[in-house]
Amino acid sequence: MKLRCLIVDDEPLALDVLETFVERLDNLELVCRCNNAVEAYNCLQNEHIDLMFLDIQMPKLTGIDFLKSIPNPPRVIFTTAYRDYALDSYELNAVDYLLKPIAFDRFLKAVAKVTPAEPRGIATSPAAINQTEPDYKDAFIYLKADKKMVKVMLADILYIESLKDYIRVKTDTKEIISYQKISFLEEKLPTDKFLRIHRSFIISLDKVQAFSATAVDVGKTEIPIGRLYKNDVLQVLGQNNLLES
Repeated sequence: MKLRCLIVDDEPLALDVLETFVERLDNLELVCRCNNAVEAYNCLQNEHIDLMFLDIQMPKLTGIDFLKSIPNPPRVIFTTAYRDYALDSYELNAVDYLLKPIAFDRFLKAVAKVTPAEPRGIATSPAAINQTEPDYKDAFIYLKADKKMVKVMLADILYIESLKDYIRVKTDTKEIISYQKISFLEEKLPTDKFLRIHRSFIISLDKVQAFSATAVDVGKTEIPIGRLYKNDVLQVLGQNNLLES
């Protein structure tokens, strides 16, 4: 099965180089080549894309900002002339980070990290949740905090709280503050283990101690249930017909 590719770069020469590389590989198929984020967005709306080669420094909208704006992006390999964005790319679950000028052997190594069998939205970069292990207790995520990438075991998380552009991840032993949108992290968490119960809170279902029609006790913390989330929350917790508002 071929990977359907999109190339996004404002430099015509860079587009030509990447197009040539893609055409050399039998497992890749070029669907669109775009000069900017707007063209790329239109391509994603009209075509199924498995892999996007995305430049970072582009006019009007950077590759990083563009990727953040896509609710369900394809796998992404960043292509850039700047080293400064490497950590940002890991936070965004990029497959790889290629520095220009890009050598073909380095391009091959990046593409080799992507396989058609991998579902969209699951990445293998250091910032991604590790879902290669069969046991949930072994799953983890890396979060950027205090200029480091901090490893957090999913089984240790009590709840996640949104602080506008940041999140607070609370465990029994520590608290991590990371520059991240809660909605982005929500998409990466296993839905059978975590539940959004409020605009500002995601809880671990394994850590629920008690609940009412208005709040959930997670560990020693009482967390409110948002009005818009109430029906879904109570349904998941199995008591929707037993509680009255």
